[in-house]
Amino acid sequence: MTETLFTITISKRLARRVLATAAVLTIVGQVGAQQPPAVTENSTADEIQKFCTNIADAARDQRYLLQKQELEKLQAGVDERIKTLENRTAEYQDWLKRRNDFLARAQAGLVDIFKTMKPDAAAPQLAEMRLEIAAAIIMQLPARQSALFLAEMDPQKAGMISTIISSATDPNSSKARAANTPPNTPKAPS
Repeated sequence: MTETLFTITISKRLARRVLATAAVLTIVGQVGAQQPPAVTENSTADEIQKFCTNIADAARDQRYLLQKQELEKLQAGVDERIKTLENRTAEYQDWLKRRNDFLARAQAGLVDIFKTMKPDAAAPQLAEMRLEIAAAIIMQLPARQSALFLAEMDPQKAGMISTIISSATDPNSSKARAANTPPNTPKAPS
């Protein structure tokens, strides 16, 4: 038979604490056993090289992704500006067409007005206009009527208008000839 020398009674709470403490001490001992071996300088350089090699592709991909996103934002901005410019170009072309139509109608109407006028009444009005406009009107009138208008005008203004008309019909009065004329040098009448 076995004899019991003494009996110990402990509460459940105390038993749980003792078991928890024993478990923690067992785990701490195992964690200490899992520490890596001592690190040497060569192994550190190798590990760094491996790490950098392993993440290089991911870093490059991430960099490309960021660059692609930036380029997409820039492209969207450029596309928006192009669309705005196209809209403005369309508006300008519409305005220019309306302006040219108006000018053609106005010029035709102005020429018709001068066709019906007597030379002594029309000559002073043509003399007061810009010379280019007066020349354009006279060019569109019949030759006999144009001659009468010019005869009624001041001889100097009539000469300048005749010069404009003749240079408009001269095939040698191109932009190239104008480019060869030095600035601030008056053109000799043709």
